[in-house]
Amino acid sequence: MGEWVEVKGKDGPFKAYVARPQGKPKAAVVVIQEIFGVNATMQHKSDWLAGEGFLAISPDLFWRLEPGVQLTDKTQEEWGKAFDLMKRFDQGKGVEDIQATIDHVRSTGKVGAIGYCLGGLLAYLTACRTNADACVGYYGVGIETKLGEAANLANPLMLHIAGKDQFVKPEAQDAIKAGLSSKPSVAIHVYANEDHAFTREGGAHYAADAARLADGRTVAFLNEKLA
Repeated sequence: MGEWVEVKGKDGPFKAYVARPQGKPKAAVVVIQEIFGVNATMQHKSDWLAGEGFLAISPDLFWRLEPGVQLTDKTQEEWGKAFDLMKRFDQGKGVEDIQATIDHVRSTGKVGAIGYCLGGLLAYLTACRTNADACVGYYGVGIETKLGEAANLANPLMLHIAGKDQFVKPEAQDAIKAGLSSKPSVAIHVYANEDHAFTREGGAHYAADAARLADGRTVAFLNEKLA
C-alpha cells in the first residue's frame, strides 16, 4: 500500500501516489496515468514496480482540470468523462509535471518513466523532452503525430505496441516503426494479436500472457538502463 505526497510543480503543487520497495530502491520510476487518472489500476502498477525494487511515483496529471480523478473503465459515464478530460488536457503542461516529478525523486538516483495509453504517448514525450534516464510506453496513442521530436531522443526508450489497437491503426503503427527505425536507443515490441490496454487487469482486452511478456521485458529493460 502506497501513500500520497505533494510535488512542487512549475505552476503549483499537485499530488502523487508513491509506492516504496522494501529496502533501498534500485532507482525511481514515474508511472504515467491513463485517461482515467491515478486510479486503482495506476496504483496497482506502482505497487508492482515497488515489488520489483523501484520507488514508483504516479503524479496526478489532471490536477489543473480536476484534482484527484480516479475513474474506472466500467461505465459509459466514466468513459465519457475520461475522454473529456483527455481532450482538455494540456500535454505540454503534463510533461512539465512529469519533469517536476522526476526532480522530486532524483535524489534516489537514476529515474525512469513508464506510461500507458495517454501515458504511453507522454512516456515518449518524456523521453524527448526531459532528463529521464529511460522510458517505457505501453500502447501510446498519438506517437505518430510527434515523430518530429525523435531528434531529441538521447536516452533509451522501449515501446509496446498492440497489433490490433483500435486507437492506433496499422498505418500509425507503421509510421512509428519507420520514424524510429534509425534510433538505436529505441526498442519496439509488437503484440500482433492484442488490442489496446492489453495489460490493464480486469479490462475488456486484458491478455495475461502478453501482459506477462511485456512486463517482463519492461522490468529487464529498467533493471539494465537504471542500474
